[in-house]
Amino acid sequence: MNNTPETFPVAPAPMRFQPLPLVALLIAALALAAAGWSWSDSRERIRDLKTELGRRLAESGKDVSETRLLARNADDSMRQVSEKVARIESQMVTSQQQQQALETLYKDLAQGRDQWALAEIEQVLLTAAQQLQLAGNVKAAIIALEGADTRLQRLNRPQFTALRRAIATDLATLRAVPSLDEVGASARIEALVAHIADWPLTSAQASEAAPAPRAQKQGVSLRQEVWAELTRIVQIRRVDRNEAVLLPPDQAYFLRENLRLRLLSARLALLSQDQAAFGTDLRAAADMLTRYFNTRDDGVAAAMKEITRLSHLQIATKLPGIDASLAALDAYKGNH
Repeated sequence: MNNTPETFPVAPAPMRFQPLPLVALLIAALALAAAGWSWSDSRERIRDLKTELGRRLAESGKDVSETRLLARNADDSMRQVSEKVARIESQMVTSQQQQQALETLYKDLAQGRDQWALAEIEQVLLTAAQQLQLAGNVKAAIIALEGADTRLQRLNRPQFTALRRAIATDLATLRAVPSLDEVGASARIEALVAHIADWPLTSAQASEAAPAPRAQKQGVSLRQEVWAELTRIVQIRRVDRNEAVLLPPDQAYFLRENLRLRLLSARLALLSQDQAAFGTDLRAAADMLTRYFNTRDDGVAAAMKEITRLSHLQIATKLPGIDASLAALDAYKGNH
């Protein structure tokens, strides 16, 4: 038998109102609501972010596609540019080779042209030297040297400077030589020769040629014919000078020819620059005019004055050479 005392339920005491749990419950509800709102807002933001990210990814994909297209186009352009550059480089190499070949050819041609011009200038200088030595023609030598200098000036080569200086020196020397108008003096002598037949002799013969036989005219007696011949051949005239020579008609022709030969010999001496022979021939011509021709005649007097003026000409001058030019030419040929 159970000796345990029997317990009876105790009636609960009446509950008292406590506000703390209610506040805690309210706070919890508010926290739960805030958490729900925050979760909903975060979800909405996440959705917006996903949408924006998707849009941006789509745009980025589009940009990437465009970038790839541009890159592909750029690759094609670069390939084309590379091909063009390669062709240009090949053309440049070919052009350089052609330029080198042209330069070599030009140098060869220029060297050949210089040699050809030098040969021509050498021939010109030798011709000028011959003109001075053989003919004494200073003008021809000056013209030849001026032509050589003009040719060198056109070539415009610095290696020809020494040669041009030598030519300039010789030109200055030749230009300083007193000039003689040989052509004019020769023309003056020729004018004298042309008028020889017009000058009257001192004896004033009616006919200077040898008399030609005449046929006897009808009705003229032998006595009259002989008298006519005597009066024609034998004439008595007054001569002012005692030394005057009365030439027969058949000697007048030879006298004029001798005078012509003297003047022509003087002309030849002028051209050969023989001063002694030139003076001798002119003095002989003047003596013939004085002895045999009528000096009162205007033509004879003018001829004597002209011969006197010609005899005063200095036709023989010491001519310089062109040794400087020839030496410079030889030096250039030796160095090249």
